Amino acid sequence: MTDHPDLPMRAVPSGRFARAQHMGGLATGLVGGIAFSGAAALLKGQRPRLQDLVMTPANIARLTARLSEMRGAAMKLGQLLSMETGGLLSPELEAILARLRAGAHVMPPAQLKQVLTDSYGPDFRTLFRSFDTRPLAAASIGQVHRALAPNGRALAVKLQYPGVRDAIDSDLDNVAALIRWSGLWPRELDIASLLAEARRQLHEEADYAREGAALARFGTLLADDARFVVPARDALRSRPNALAMSFVASEPIEALAKAKPEIRDAAVSALIELCLHELFTFRVMQTDPNFANYRWNPETGQIVLLDFGATREISVEVSLAYRDLLRAGLADDRAAVLAALTKIGFIKPDLDARHHAAILDMAEMGFGVLRGPDPFDFHGNDFADRLRARGMAIGGERELWHLPPAETLFLQRKIGGLYLLATRLGARVDVAGLVRRFT
Repeated sequence: MTDHPDLPMRAVPSGRFARAQHMGGLATGLVGGIAFSGAAALLKGQRPRLQDLVMTPANIARLTARLSEMRGAAMKLGQLLSMETGGLLSPELEAILARLRAGAHVMPPAQLKQVLTDSYGPDFRTLFRSFDTRPLAAASIGQVHRALAPNGRALAVKLQYPGVRDAIDSDLDNVAALIRWSGLWPRELDIASLLAEARRQLHEEADYAREGAALARFGTLLADDARFVVPARDALRSRPNALAMSFVASEPIEALAKAKPEIRDAAVSALIELCLHELFTFRVMQTDPNFANYRWNPETGQIVLLDFGATREISVEVSLAYRDLLRAGLADDRAAVLAALTKIGFIKPDLDARHHAAILDMAEMGFGVLRGPDPFDFHGNDFADRLRARGMAIGGERELWHLPPAETLFLQRKIGGLYLLATRLGARVDVAGLVRRFT
């Protein structure tokens, strides 16, 4: 979730029929825009492609705004597509998805009151001394509000948008049909697997009882690690569509960029070590790399961990395969690296051998960093740019277009998110030393 206290307000369409109408209105608007643009082009003697007519600036704005208003599966699918297929999508679709990542509208007061009534009953005010109607944060599934319990305890309450859970399946089907119809999705990539994963993830993230259990689980796992704070679930004020927890005073994690270098480096090192523990020790991971899921308390120096809706179990097989990959890379064993990459699912089993060298050379860029003797300086480092450029070059070979298994995608998303955060903060971390401890 992201801090957006001044996000625009718009009621969330609730119920499958209302949300289907919303999508129908979007499709009608797009068709109207296509007809207008097509007629204008024909008058100029042009013969435009359908994709060019679909992705006019007006239609891009219309599509983005409507998906953001709907929230739920429509918005989440856009976020997932952008994270799992970066570099392979058209610039037009990337522009839409980038705006969907930025945040959602928030519920107006009347709808917020109805959500509170539906969640807690008409006497919901007795459960709170105060409840701030301005949300602290908003995202695809719900929004978070600050509140006080009758005893004065500070709370954060996550409220689910109305109708979002019941409409997940129909929303996904409607948005997927729209994406396919637009012609923006590369035919070489299997959208069906991403849709199945989005469906599963959305149902899990909409299950606040599951998230509450994950919150408690991480609280136990990290109870003896003074570097982290995990809010405590408030069972009395938690419901199927409302998750209440202790409010922990903190600042955005980006505030660390202004901290002393040793404090900044220690915080990023702690987050990377936590990720390694999640993969190899706990075998359970919070896979959403959104920066807003990490906060920092400058008074205690602790990192506050938030939002456990995207928590996933890591299978023994995947954990061991990643350990084999790291060991092979540290040993500079290209054959073992190739075997591990294939086992994890990064490489298609039937991939022509002539492509192996290109993939191994790209992997070597990362392992070369891990074999270095010095701490890795994320500030001003062009490693990500070089890796992206190599990936884009490989992406030109359509035979190599391949989506790894969902479990692997989410691991990579978490790792990539931590890299971006470390770069944003300009940290200097002994990544190689951390990795060796777990191999």
